[in-house]
This record gives sequence, structure tokens and C-alpha cells, in this order.
Amino acid sequence: MWKTLRTAYRILREPVLPESRELLRASWESLPGPYRTPQQMFGRQGNCCGATIGAMPRCDFACRGCYLGEEANHVPEESVDAIKAQMRALRPLLGNGGNLQLTDGEVTLRPEEELRELLLYADRLGLVPMLMTHGDSFRRRPGLLERLMEQGGLREISIHVDTTMRGRKGYQNATREEELHPLREEFAAIIRDARRKTGRPLVAATTMTVTRDNLGGVADAVRCVSRNADAFKMISFQPIAQVGRTEEGLGGGVGVEELWQEAARGLAGPARDVGFLLKGQMWLGHPACNRYVHGFMLARGEGEPVFHPLRLEGEARDERAVEGYLRRFGGGSFRRDTPFEARTRLAAMLVRAPLFWAGEVLPYFWGQLERMAPERPFALLKEFARGEARVHHFNIVSHHFMSREEIQSPLGRERLDMCVFRLPVGGQLVSMCEVNALGTRDRYYEEIRAGREAGRAVFAGETPGLPLGRPPATTARKALRVIA
Repeated sequence: MWKTLRTAYRILREPVLPESRELLRASWESLPGPYRTPQQMFGRQGNCCGATIGAMPRCDFACRGCYLGEEANHVPEESVDAIKAQMRALRPLLGNGGNLQLTDGEVTLRPEEELRELLLYADRLGLVPMLMTHGDSFRRRPGLLERLMEQGGLREISIHVDTTMRGRKGYQNATREEELHPLREEFAAIIRDARRKTGRPLVAATTMTVTRDNLGGVADAVRCVSRNADAFKMISFQPIAQVGRTEEGLGGGVGVEELWQEAARGLAGPARDVGFLLKGQMWLGHPACNRYVHGFMLARGEGEPVFHPLRLEGEARDERAVEGYLRRFGGGSFRRDTPFEARTRLAAMLVRAPLFWAGEVLPYFWGQLERMAPERPFALLKEFARGEARVHHFNIVSHHFMSREEIQSPLGRERLDMCVFRLPVGGQLVSMCEVNALGTRDRYYEEIRAGREAGRAVFAGETPGLPLGRPPATTARKALRVIA
């Protein structure tokens, strides 16, 4: 009882933590002036993302576009304590509720008790770990996902599915993304079933490597996943970068705009127009690195679901509501909240700015209804009340990694300086592009193979992390001098 009251008091007093506000301020100030735009979410709602390295540099697949390389399966995994130390190193950068990808190889191949221990430890640090996986472990080992949710506190997973993968049971010979629709449907069913059996929430994403060969399948993948938006909150596209370890010829050649054109083609309704979709686009860091559109899928009766962006550029009502929310509550997060905590946090926000909610947010929601049903918004409200219409939050993302040649260009140096996706290596928080393209991953793996500790990222907790906000730009320039 007293614990509940103390929690409620803490949230009511500070619905957005001072730590979160300070991290956002530092992140925003680290951005070059031209990138401080209304589309920029870095420093206004989001901070950096982090990932582990060496958690399981092995896999039972042999995917054509894997960044790990042929030698990875000969590398032993890092100890649990070493991975925990990486989490501690990332915590000052990511902040409370920060995004942590538990990754590097197929992490579900670790002993289950170790995986649970790592998930629980990340949660104790205040991070939100997302388990990155090919997903077949859940197909082969029924109950694994449920145990990770109940005993490890797993809240978020990301399942990779595309035609560049090799080793998938039942789909070894798939050459078109459309052939993988039954697999995506199967994973959606597994997610729904795990939620039902455990009574716990699970946020699920699916990722897809994009090459020139399967670019035409992006629309098919979007179409399939959007029909399962109740299971998958996000689809993330990652055009492959030629970093010297993927299959020769796979990397490069897929531009940002043509990728989004294909994504728009896969969406039903007015979002088939790429211009409409791009009006809802936002950035996290450099726009050549990370783009996304937040929105929701509207399903009415038996018809195809229709995607609607949450914010359209140039729409004054949208901009006032979103900008007003970010100004007052940017950094506020419900991701680690229990249902009671989430309700309390929302109540605290409502109490703090009642005129904003009444004067800006309510008109914004009415505007969304008018977009969804231009001539009959009241009829749509009735459909919601009767359960005939449903909406599910849906996010379309693209991450664009760089090759060595791209990193060495002026634009590449700028992107590396602004990187928002970092790993702890050698006492520094290093860009994922640097890890993949400049040989950092290979050197790290060699240290593991040799059993040496000195050259690896071993943080004991007393080692101070990098300053709040973006890691120093000198990290990128030092790396470039090494390979010059």
C-alpha cells in the first residue's frame, strides 16, 4: 500500500524525470544547427540507442547479408558479467527507459537462464532491452517466449524476416518476400498467443534487410505486416551496406527515397502516395541515417487497414499538438510502467496542462477523425464504440548503414559524428557503422578468441561513461585516421 502511494506521489510530482530532460537538452545542443528542425526527434523525445557486442557472436543460420562474417561462429560468447558491464557503460548515454538492443549473433542460443539474467539486469538499470532474433528459437522451443516474458521480464522483441536469410526451417528456398507471408503470419500468431497465455504486454517489431534483389518485395512485406498491426508495432528496413563480410554484390544501390516509395506502395488508402507518407516523416539524428513515420493502422470491418501518420508537415493543427506535447512532456516515457503507473503518469500530464489538452489535443484528435472519415466522423466514432473499427499504433522505420567508402566521404564523416546508435568497445561508445565497416568488430572478436581482456570493452562500473548526450565527434575522426 505505502509503496504504491510513494510510486504515485513520485510520478505525480515528476511525470518526466529530470534525468530525461537533461539528456534531451544535451542531445539537442549536440546537433548542428541545420538539423534542429521540427522533424528532428533526437533531443526532443529520443536519445541514443545502444547495443551489446559479443553476446553471442554465433548463429545457426548462414544469411547472405550478415555483418558478423564467416569467422563469427568460431568466436565464444562474452561472459554474463562482461555483457552486464556493457549495459552499465551504456546507461549514462541512454538514460532511464533507454533503448538497448540485446544482440550480436543469435542471442537465443545462449543458455536460457543466462538470457533471463541479462534481461532482468537491464531492467534493474532502468533500460528497456529489445531481444533481436531470427525468431526460429520460438518456433522450435514452444514456451521459450512465454518463459522469457514471465521469468525474465521481456517486454520487447524484434524478429528478422527476409529472403536473404538461409537456414529457416520450411523456408530454405524462398526467393520472393511474398513467399514469407505465412512465416510472418506465424510469428504474429506466436506473439498474440504469448500475450494471451502470460497476460503480459509484449511490443514486437520485425526487421528486413533490403537489397537491390528484394527491393520490390518491400511493398509486399509492408502489406503483410500492416494487416497484423495488432501483433507487430513496427517494421524496420535496413538497406545493406557492403562492409566486406556480406555476400559480394549485395550491398549498396538502394536509395532512401526509392525505399520509401516502395514502403508507401505497400500501404492501403491515401498513403499510397509517397508524398503523403513523407509529410509524416521524422528523423532521429542525421536524416540520411534514420527516418521513420509514426502512425496507426485503421481497420474498418473486413476492409484493408489504412495507415495514417500521426503528424503531417504543414498541417498547423498537427504541428501545434505535437510541438506542444514535446515542449511540455518530451522525454516522458510509459514503456516501463505498470498499468497503474501509466494511468498515474497520464493523469499528472493532464493536471499540469489542462488548457493544452483541451485546446490543442482534442482538436487534433478530431482532425484525425476527419481524415479517417472525411464525410462521416461521427459515424466512425460509433464504429469504434461498437468494436467495428480498430486502430493499432504502427511505425515504419528505415536505418541506413554505411560502407567504408561512405564513411570516408565528407557526408559520411558528418553522419558518423551525429551517430545515435552506439556500442561499448575499448572504453568508448562507438558508432555501429564504425564497428561494422572499419574493422572494429573483427578486432573485438580477435580479442575474445585470444582470451584477452585488455583490448576489450570491460567496464567495471566505476569507469565513468562519456558525457551526457552525444559521444565526442573525435571518435569518428580518430577511427578514420587509423584506416587512412
